[in-house]
Amino acid sequence: MPNHKILLGLTTTPDSDWRKKIEECKKFDIQEIALFPTAIGFESRQELYRLLENSPVKNIPHVHLRNDMEKEELDYLVEKFHTQVFNIHPRKNVHPFTNDYEKHIPNIYVENSEVAPEIEELEKYGGLCVDFSHWQDAVLKNDQEHISKMQEAVGKFKIGCSHISGVGSVLEKFQDAKFPEIIYEGYSKHTLSELKELDYMKNFIQYLPELVSIELENSFEEQLKVKKYLEDLISNN
Repeated sequence: MPNHKILLGLTTTPDSDWRKKIEECKKFDIQEIALFPTAIGFESRQELYRLLENSPVKNIPHVHLRNDMEKEELDYLVEKFHTQVFNIHPRKNVHPFTNDYEKHIPNIYVENSEVAPEIEELEKYGGLCVDFSHWQDAVLKNDQEHISKMQEAVGKFKIGCSHISGVGSVLEKFQDAKFPEIIYEGYSKHTLSELKELDYMKNFIQYLPELVSIELENSFEEQLKVKKYLEDLISNN
């Protein structure tokens, strides 16, 4: 797979044991990951970084930013873990970004979350971070606005990074990690039950960038199987 690098995702949402995942990095000698510190505050992130520094992890090519992260934190990630790209939520998301990340802006990509990004914000940053499960969720819910914005965006802007989560067959409700009073409905899921919940990716292979980050709460032992499944799916389609 010369054109795509699939990264295990260290997520930090309440159902993801990020400390245990770092221990799994030691167990399986995992040296490269994507990082999603989106559900933990500054102090917990400092612990996270200390643990990562004492793990086999040497490279974190892709980091999903949280909107309380300052430029200095991005500097640290680039210098210590050779981070190449970051992604943020669009401004119409409940977690908008207002920080000026200065020199990092060309390497920041705007994700389609529950809402698709606007053309103006894609022009400000490096381009698009495609969350394929959210795109497929829009397809299943017949969200024509999201679909049309994504079709326009992938035609006009660089896709610098991506997220892959599961997509189930049942519409489920789930809470926002930071604002539990906010309830979402969707088919996209961050805990994979079956590998076939990744089969929707057959419809999006043409849009895969070099960096493909698994965004799941599943253990790294399970994500290693996900990675192999995705590699086979991509190779055979």
